[in-house]
Amino acid sequence: MSDSSGDPIHVLHVDDDPRLCELVELYLERDRSGLDCRVRTETSTTAAFDAIHSDGATFDCVVSDYRMPGMNGIEFLERVRETHPELPVLLFSGEETNEVAAEIINAGVTDYLRKGYGTEQYAMLGRRVRHAIDSDGQFDATRETELDGVGVVGPDGHYRDADESYADCYGYDPEEIPGKHWAELHPDEEVKHIRTHVWPVVRDGGRWSGHSEGLRADGTTFTESKKVTTLEDGRLRIAVSELDESDG
Repeated sequence: MSDSSGDPIHVLHVDDDPRLCELVELYLERDRSGLDCRVRTETSTTAAFDAIHSDGATFDCVVSDYRMPGMNGIEFLERVRETHPELPVLLFSGEETNEVAAEIINAGVTDYLRKGYGTEQYAMLGRRVRHAIDSDGQFDATRETELDGVGVVGPDGHYRDADESYADCYGYDPEEIPGKHWAELHPDEEVKHIRTHVWPVVRDGGRWSGHSEGLRADGTTFTESKKVTTLEDGRLRIAVSELDESDG
């Protein structure tokens, strides 16, 4: 069960690299944001399935690599969904090709985070785990009423319009948003993630829903729920709301 009840969050981490498993366990269990987490690590999908299906084993979230021996992360996700459809599954992967990114997002993972160097990426993993659990499984793209801030980005990547709620999320007045490039409203690491894993999907006429990191006018960052939809003329409609870090 999640830490909103005072009990620790139980995470199953699946990766065939034992050294990375040790790092993830270390950072998640020593997370400084208040996340009370207990991590079980498995280096094979077979052992992970055994852990999920064993009597008395209850996990709040699964964190999985993409490229593993015998079964990739998407195949693993599909197997988990067969028996545990509400269990949040977050992919923590080094994959960066557009084809794999589209496959990951379209498969319906709860969230996706690219592996990186430095402590910030592991701190972000902790935040994504918390939000994956708060979202109760796969992100629900139909919860439009909760994403009441709306901005429109043109084919050139610059904002054409934004309502007051959208601008307020980022610390701007509505008239300050048009003309800005979307990258100005995200930290550098998130810009790389969006360019590699989100835009390839939405530019082909698809849609993307999930969590990302926003950058306010004052330089502070926040976690946002976001839904990106391609409009007929090539513009992108972005619905967004700020997630309360105190939730969960």
